[in-house]
Amino acid sequence: MTDTEVGSAQAEDESTGRIRVAVVEDHPLYRAAVARVLDHAADIELGVVADSVARFAAGRQPQGSVVVLDLKLRGLQDAAAVMEVVRLGHKVLVVSAHAGQAEVLGAISAGARGYLSKEADGDEILRAIREIAAGNSYVSPILAAFVLKASRERQAGPKIPLSRQERQVLSLVAAGERDQDIAEIMKISVRTVRSYLDRIRDKTGRRRRPELTRFAIEEGIVGEAGELPED
Repeated sequence: MTDTEVGSAQAEDESTGRIRVAVVEDHPLYRAAVARVLDHAADIELGVVADSVARFAAGRQPQGSVVVLDLKLRGLQDAAAVMEVVRLGHKVLVVSAHAGQAEVLGAISAGARGYLSKEADGDEILRAIREIAAGNSYVSPILAAFVLKASRERQAGPKIPLSRQERQVLSLVAAGERDQDIAEIMKISVRTVRSYLDRIRDKTGRRRRPELTRFAIEEGIVGEAGELPED
């Protein structure tokens, strides 16, 4: 990932190679369940577990950690909570019972690297954490499809013209793929991938990967690259 963003510090503990993760969730049972899943993963180093952003901040979690964050908390919540955790230098994975279009897009715009419904199982939470720690984005495919349907129903006006190749690159970015992975999938060079990304950024005005992911959801460019709509 070439973007320069807040929270760009490494999620891995250099001494152990494990991914540093914190949990901010105010529901005691769900908080304990997530903490238990993380505590049993060999590649995860569980740090601060808190019920509010303020208490999380007081815990001095090392910068660059992946923070599993609920949106509905005491004190700061929703996009404001995401922005504060990002400001503190972390990578945010939202896991929320509120999974409407406004919540998903609002969280991504605020800087979240990923978004899951609380219906996600432990394996998917771990998968999302690993993707985010590696510098990628992660939105549950089921949730992305739901948001996409709502977006299509409300959309009006002209679309920004992207070529099929540009839409394919953008779809893969939204799926959390890195430039090298996109090059391998599309059988093109990394330099060509970055050229496509430059064109996409120029056309859309979106610079960061979370912004590109939101754009892909809004415009319906989400899903398997081979299933993208034709020009």
